[in-house]
Amino acid sequence: MRSTPAAAINNEFHGFRYYYENTAVYAADIVVSSSEYIRTAFASDYYGKNVTDKTSSIAQQNEAILAINGDYYGARESGYVIRNGVVFRDSSDGRDLLCVYADGTMRIVNSDERSAQELVDEGVWQAFSFGPALVQNGQVDVTVNEEVGKAMASNPRTAVGMIDACHYVFVVSDGRTSDSKGLSLYQLATFMQGIGVETAYNLDGGGSSTLYFDGEIINYPTTSGRSMKERGVSDIVYIAK
Repeated sequence: MRSTPAAAINNEFHGFRYYYENTAVYAADIVVSSSEYIRTAFASDYYGKNVTDKTSSIAQQNEAILAINGDYYGARESGYVIRNGVVFRDSSDGRDLLCVYADGTMRIVNSDERSAQELVDEGVWQAFSFGPALVQNGQVDVTVNEEVGKAMASNPRTAVGMIDACHYVFVVSDGRTSDSKGLSLYQLATFMQGIGVETAYNLDGGGSSTLYFDGEIINYPTTSGRSMKERGVSDIVYIAK
């Protein structure tokens, strides 16, 4: 795994650019004093199906300094949606659920085992339903051939991970281009494990995968591979200015 200081990409991006498995991967290292600094926002500031906007636009509207695309909740009818401590959808889809707790920890929860309100009562600040879990207790939690639905094996990817309480990483990989092949879930998981996370989770990828920092898009979002173009998404995860 080769890494390049982020200054080689953008003089203001405080993270690292890696070239891993023939793919450019961008990792933002984040330390906050409280999990409440990990915020989320909906497209058009509205919770609803088929409401989308670009990651960069949602980020700018919310004065985000750093943002990634979220779990694209609006593309599904079920799966808990808990954002900034509020329950927006309480129907389980049986998937791995990533919960960010008020104590700064991240944990993977089976959404069939607790209601959304029970999770909030336990201190869940954010909950994302996409998955799968990539790393748990520092160990890779996906198989070599595991994939999301009918997705291709090598894709642009977005993931979030926890190194320790209140110490997180936002990770986005390129893909589908001549310069970047893209990653499988297993490759993404081994990458996350390699940078020291205890817990990691896969968010929406493909054309959605976008890393935004201080007014700039850091990665190369693309659906077809032929041109750089952000895809509209339902939501983002961000750090405010």
